[in-house]
Amino acid sequence: MPARPSLWTLIALVSAFASTAAAVELPFAVAPVSLQVMAQERTFDGLTEAVQQSTVSAQVTGRITEINFDVDDFVTKGDTILRFRDKSQRAAVDAAQARFEEASAEFDRVADLHERKLVARAAFDKAQAGLKAAKAELERAQEQLEHTVVRAPYAGIVTERHVELGETANVGQPLVTGLSLEEVRVTVNLPQDMVGVVRERGQARVVLPHLGGREVAAEKITVFPYADPVSHAFTARVELPAGLQGVYPGMFAKVSFVTEEVQRLVVPASAVVHRSEVTAVYVVGADGEVGFRQVRLGNVAGDNVIVLAGLSEGDRVALDPTAAAVYLQQQASGTSS
Repeated sequence: MPARPSLWTLIALVSAFASTAAAVELPFAVAPVSLQVMAQERTFDGLTEAVQQSTVSAQVTGRITEINFDVDDFVTKGDTILRFRDKSQRAAVDAAQARFEEASAEFDRVADLHERKLVARAAFDKAQAGLKAAKAELERAQEQLEHTVVRAPYAGIVTERHVELGETANVGQPLVTGLSLEEVRVTVNLPQDMVGVVRERGQARVVLPHLGGREVAAEKITVFPYADPVSHAFTARVELPAGLQGVYPGMFAKVSFVTEEVQRLVVPASAVVHRSEVTAVYVVGADGEVGFRQVRLGNVAGDNVIVLAGLSEGDRVALDPTAAAVYLQQQASGTSS
C-alpha cells in the first residue's frame, strides 16, 4: 500500500495550487456563489381599490340648475360639481340678516341703557337672548344656502352621475359618485393559518402585472378581526404608497406576505446565460479553468437569482458570460494564456 502524504505535504500542495490560481489573470470578473438570508413568502391574488370613494347626496330639496362635471371628469378638492335653485334660500338669508341686524341694534341700545343703570338686568338678558337667536337663525339660513352648492370633498374622478339637469332632487338623494386615485390599496382574502404571521410580521410586497411586474412595498397591512362565515377567509387591506401612477381600482395584483427568513444560495443575475432551453453559468475553477454548467434557478432577488440546483457555496462564476465563452473556446483550442 502506498504511503499516505503527510499533513505538511498536503499544505504545501494546497499553497502551490493557490499560488498558481492567483497567478491566472482572467479577461473577465468573477464572483462567488454565496448564501444570503432572504424572506420566505406566500403569495395571494388581490384587487386594487381606492381608499377614498364616496357618493355625494343632496342636503336640500330643489331643482338642479347646473351640472359641471360628468363621468370620467377629474375634479379638484372644492370644485363646484352642481348647483340647486337657491331663490328661497337666498330670501331666507336676507330675512335672517335683517332680523340679526335689528336684534344687534336692539342689544346695543339696551346694553347702553343697562350700563347707565336705566333698565333692569332682565331687559338686558332678553336682548342678549334675542341677539343669540337671530344669529343662530342667520347661520342656519346661510348653511341651507351653502347646501345648494355641491362641492367635491377631495380631488378625484367622477365615476357615476345619478341626476340630470333640471331634475328635482330630495334630501338624501344620491347625486354623484367619485373616487380618489391618490391613495390606492389592495384587498386580499387570507386563509386562517396566515392571519397570525401576517399580523406579527406586517411585511408584504405587491406585484402589479399590468405595470410589467413592478413591485411595491406595502405601507401598512390591516387584517379584519373576523372571518367570512362562508369562506372562513380573513380580509386584509394592504396600503400602497400615495401617488402611484397607472394603478386604478379593480385591477388585479399579487401580494406576497413574509412568513419567515431563510438562507438561500444566490448567484449574480449578470452571470446567468440562456442557450435555447438551457439555463447555465460559466464556472471558474481555482486553476482558472472555465466550465459551462447547467443550473436550475428560482426567483429573482434584487441583483441576484436564487439557485435551486447546479452550484454550491463558494463556486465562482463569470460575470461576463460572453467573455467567458470566448475564453472557454480559447482553452479548448489551447490558445489561452
